[in-house]
Amino acid sequence: MARIIGGLTSSHVPAIGGAIAKGLQQQPYWKPFFDGFLPVHRWLDEVKPDVAVVFYNDHGLNFFLDKMPTFAVGAAAEYRNADEGWGLPTLPPFRGEPDLSWHLIEHLVEQEFDITTCQEMLVDHAFALPLKLFWPEGVPVATVPIAINTVQFPLPSARRCFALGKAVGDAIRSWDSDQRVVVIGTGGLSHQLDGQRAGFINKPFDQAFMRSLVDDPEWATRFSIHELVEKAGTQGVELLMWLATRAAVGGRVRQVHANYHIPISNTAAGMMALEAL
Repeated sequence: MARIIGGLTSSHVPAIGGAIAKGLQQQPYWKPFFDGFLPVHRWLDEVKPDVAVVFYNDHGLNFFLDKMPTFAVGAAAEYRNADEGWGLPTLPPFRGEPDLSWHLIEHLVEQEFDITTCQEMLVDHAFALPLKLFWPEGVPVATVPIAINTVQFPLPSARRCFALGKAVGDAIRSWDSDQRVVVIGTGGLSHQLDGQRAGFINKPFDQAFMRSLVDDPEWATRFSIHELVEKAGTQGVELLMWLATRAAVGGRVRQVHANYHIPISNTAAGMMALEAL
């Protein structure tokens, strides 16, 4: 059976892609952010995952407000990145893993998750940039994207996203394969891009949430979506992808590394690497 080796989480703001394209990684503004990934690069070189299952949120490239699924799973042989209007270079296609995709889809439907199955899927910066951050020299893993709606209300609750992650983890572990899987959650942490609280960052909440993913992974499920928006900002609710990732990894974990830096483009930028024990 397949093995989950751990979970990775990362912020995904488009400005990161601009910094990479312009070679700004060692400039004072960006250095504390990019240097935070160096220990994780070394860990990935050691554990060598074969597949990455990526929880992310689409920002209008593949889905728009007129058709916004709560949960969607990619089932394609490859996933293409496209221009979103940020001026970012378009990245090469990402290799899919259809056998795992269909295994996940069948398991999730059996577990009564009403998901959208995507045999063609464009992936935006929320998917592409974290993969570029974790593997800057080229992404060597096959991928399975799982999109969670954090854009169009009503949003799935934290408890529901945790249940989704747990079901995904169970499905991965039952996949008839010897491949090593890493689960990735992207987005956040606290930030709000518009309205009266534009620029809002809540460092104490972010750090409490990051600590909880190590020892008390269900901590955030006690909050409603509106409470999470109040604590983390309208876009900070992207932490749901981190929560699903931790649920998928399950069990006990060891924190390989974590980094928290503010601000990056008015966002509290966080990153964690958790090894399954």
